[in-house]
Amino acid sequence: MTHPTTATAVSRLLDGHRMGQERLRVLSASGQLGFGIVQESFERGLERKPHFIGCDMGSIDPGPFYLGSGQMAAPKDMVLRDLELVLLAARQLNVPLIIGSAGTAGAKPQLAATLALLQEVAQKHGLSFSVATVCSDVPRQILIAAVQDGRLKSLDPDGVALPLSVPNPSQIELATHIVAQCGTHTFIEALTHQPDVLIAGRSCDTAIFAALPQMLGYDPALSLHMAKIIECTSLCCTPGGRDAILAELGQFDFILESMNPNAHATPASVAAHALYEQADPWVVEEPEGTLHLRHAKYTAIDAHRTQVSGAQFVPRLAPTLKVEGAVHTGSRAVLLAGVADPRMIEMMPKALQTVLERVQKLVPGPWSMVPHVYGQGAVRSLPPAHRSLHEIGLVIEFLAPTANMAKTAASVFKQNLLHFGFPGRLSTGGNLAFALTPSEIEANECYQFMLYHQLVGVSPQEVFGIEMHAWNFEEAMA
Repeated sequence: MTHPTTATAVSRLLDGHRMGQERLRVLSASGQLGFGIVQESFERGLERKPHFIGCDMGSIDPGPFYLGSGQMAAPKDMVLRDLELVLLAARQLNVPLIIGSAGTAGAKPQLAATLALLQEVAQKHGLSFSVATVCSDVPRQILIAAVQDGRLKSLDPDGVALPLSVPNPSQIELATHIVAQCGTHTFIEALTHQPDVLIAGRSCDTAIFAALPQMLGYDPALSLHMAKIIECTSLCCTPGGRDAILAELGQFDFILESMNPNAHATPASVAAHALYEQADPWVVEEPEGTLHLRHAKYTAIDAHRTQVSGAQFVPRLAPTLKVEGAVHTGSRAVLLAGVADPRMIEMMPKALQTVLERVQKLVPGPWSMVPHVYGQGAVRSLPPAHRSLHEIGLVIEFLAPTANMAKTAASVFKQNLLHFGFPGRLSTGGNLAFALTPSEIEANECYQFMLYHQLVGVSPQEVFGIEMHAWNFEEAMA
């Protein structure tokens, strides 16, 4: 890797910005790039001449499929649209563009796909600039050594919310993709190569917006607190939304302002954002340390803007990393149906079990059935008195080694449940209602998390790979 020979967006910012002389203007364009940037709000943000533009692109929230498969959750056409908006804006303003958790889960194929789409936009518009990439895939030998040394620890030791035990080496080898969340430390290391654009694999959302401010000398606590809020764009506002948000960071505070004039960052709405994805609203754990929010202050500047101060940051002696891994478990088919017969609703758990036992004899395994009964507790546990008595919805998963076996099990199960006989049945015509035909749908390959753990005793440099790319499409357009 080499430093760029000409001035880049990052080098211009590092050389030209003086903390204390002006506030650092940070524009968050998207809470998950690829699902549509609100163009009007984004353009209002560009009029404010931000010093850099940041976008979160991913999350583990959609479940293990995207990490396991390496596919993007967002539609390709929308990813291209959003990338075009932010890249053209960053190049026109000559400011850094920083994107984290590329392609949803941030695994190597998703990082490569995002980079390819960015290159497609650059080639279309004849742009020339440099790109730094951060690969977040974890070498398996590092994890195997950590298991053997007891340095891979459960994030939920009580197994209440996430009952994943520490995997053994053979299980680690079976994982399709394993990533670690890189933090501010790794983003700073990548930015020292002074690119115009930084695209990282799996990342802490805060690192996208906190790294450059810390390189410029801003307080780590303020920059991390700001980043924690604005990575979701205007979700912290009333009403919340996906509009771009501008943060103005000073030496002792930061100011939040949605670029939608009808979305207001109030002290209450901003403070409430501390509950977002947090078990404890006062504490935010980062790879490099702990952000404490108990003494944070939120003050209304006017009806639209809020000033924030008071966060504290306690650095950790050595960074810790969250690792995520998924393993392929087979194929899935899903049966969709509704039930409106109160007698069958009352005995639904027994009906499902009886039909399962019957179909297991008809369709040789191995396959399994996972029912989700909406109206009886599919979303959350409901006491009997609160369960629906007039209508329920069935979403029943069938998991098998092959798609054909899963679809076969779903089809045979549907037919047997459709004509299942039960005491008090008034008609033999059918127990189920279908909104779609076919009512059994192939639902992709199936993955499950086998790693959602904390890795200690490893330096970020051992895990994350940084590369530089230089593109020159101006000559091709000439």
